[in-house]
Amino acid sequence: MKISETEMELSSGIAAFEGKHFATAMQLLMPLAEAGEPEAQYRVAIIQQNGLLGAPHGADALKWMRAAAEQGHALAQHGLGFMYLEGECQEKDEAQAALWFRRAADQGLAGSLTTLAMLYQEGRGVAKDEDEAKRLFKQAGFDF
Repeated sequence: MKISETEMELSSGIAAFEGKHFATAMQLLMPLAEAGEPEAQYRVAIIQQNGLLGAPHGADALKWMRAAAEQGHALAQHGLGFMYLEGECQEKDEAQAALWFRRAADQGLAGSLTTLAMLYQEGRGVAKDEDEAKRLFKQAGFDF
């Protein structure tokens, strides 16, 4: 099976990211992010959100996290949910947070299921619903 040049660049960018070579990762991933590759967009967002190349760039982090999330990237949906929940890189909006956690939870992301369950338990961004909270906690692997 032949690997495309894009797949090779993405793989190299991810390897650089995971090896904490963020300048190299950014150099490899940014063109892919700009071309619409969601995994590259997500990783570029993480680099910018956390200031891994210097100062954090909240607006750019939000832009790339949203771009990946809107394409269905579960970890980006979870990350965007936290941005809304914590008011990081944008205004706090618990209803939007719940919406993005729901999208990631629907893909089976345990952390999103758990966070969404807590939002239902506390009535933050959604109507308080103990039954829904228990259902989500159970789906995430917690027994009650």
